Amino acid sequence: MAMSTLRLTFAMIAISMVTAAWGLAKSNGGARNGAAGVSGEAAVMESGSGAREKDASKVVVWLVPVDVVQQPVRATAERPHYRLLQRNKRFEPGLLVVPVGSVVDFPNADPWFHNVFSLYRGKRFDLGLYQAGSQRSVRFDRIGPSYLFCNIHPEMTGVVLAVASEFFGVSDKSGRYSIAGVPPGEYALHVWYENATPESLQALQRQVTIENENQTLPSISVKAAKQAWAEHKNKYGQDYDPPTLKTDY
Repeated sequence: MAMSTLRLTFAMIAISMVTAAWGLAKSNGGARNGAAGVSGEAAVMESGSGAREKDASKVVVWLVPVDVVQQPVRATAERPHYRLLQRNKRFEPGLLVVPVGSVVDFPNADPWFHNVFSLYRGKRFDLGLYQAGSQRSVRFDRIGPSYLFCNIHPEMTGVVLAVASEFFGVSDKSGRYSIAGVPPGEYALHVWYENATPESLQALQRQVTIENENQTLPSISVKAAKQAWAEHKNKYGQDYDPPTLKTDY
């Protein structure tokens, strides 16, 4: 009789534990399901003519909670590392968006040395010379774009954009973008495009309300600025070696 009672007690405890676990999983799933999938479209307008450009890629849209209490920013230590590969004398991807405070790894997948640096805006750093197969990292703790270069290969350029949010998306060639897992609430919408003036981007900021369902935001028109691009210098402020002096590296 005592043995039967003991078995019944263990069975009831097991059932209680399973029920509690199922309830917790359901609660967590409900929290995730309550987050919205936000999408939208961005158009890039040509400077002067105002015509719509065919390529509307690399427009960055992010949402910053108006009430920071409703969506606390994760601690820096909890954030995953991001990766920006050096391959075929290119940065892959050419544009990387990360929450401010994130660490970006720069692995060298080329069979020669690279020297990644950023000295113009945003996070300033110099990774020094490092060989094929090795990797170095940078914490991007300053909001805004950091323009990347290699001190050996002038054709290597890229951008890391650090934003004060974990909810961001980058447009494809057609201008479409999506932002997953946005909790309901009020947000400030921000836009960044490399070939646009800060004033025009500031004018695109607005407040939006995210509901408990997938929703599409109003379209965005980004005015491209006409800029005269100059060849950048190396990290010492000097010209790169001309092609006639370069070896195969």
